[in-house]
Amino acid sequence: MAQVAHLHDLSHSRSASNIVPLRQGLLPRHREYLLRWLEAGQRMGVFDAEIADASHDAINVDGSAPVDHVLVWVRENPDPAYMLRPQGMRWVLIDQIRGHELGSYASFELALHVIRPVLPLAETCAA
Repeated sequence: MAQVAHLHDLSHSRSASNIVPLRQGLLPRHREYLLRWLEAGQRMGVFDAEIADASHDAINVDGSAPVDHVLVWVRENPDPAYMLRPQGMRWVLIDQIRGHELGSYASFELALHVIRPVLPLAETCAA
């Protein structure tokens, strides 16, 4: 039989930990910008990109929730060359081939610009 929690019980349990982690996700504007960046970057060796949506029901081994990320392929390699994922309020760019972090950027657009500067940054907008 399911237990019912009373509102006053919930408020006491929430007051013990009222820290809410900030985590960005891929918004529709990110998807639209990625498509424009991919199209513009094809002549500079960008081959393909994939948005991997995190399953909101799944939990990682360390207890954290998986996050959305973008994989980018370049013409020179059959494996994904880059991964771009949100971390807090920033975007982390990872070199997938060598397995190390390239940097943390304030915007999704800036992180893509680091991979291939094919669109002017003036076209970006705030989150």
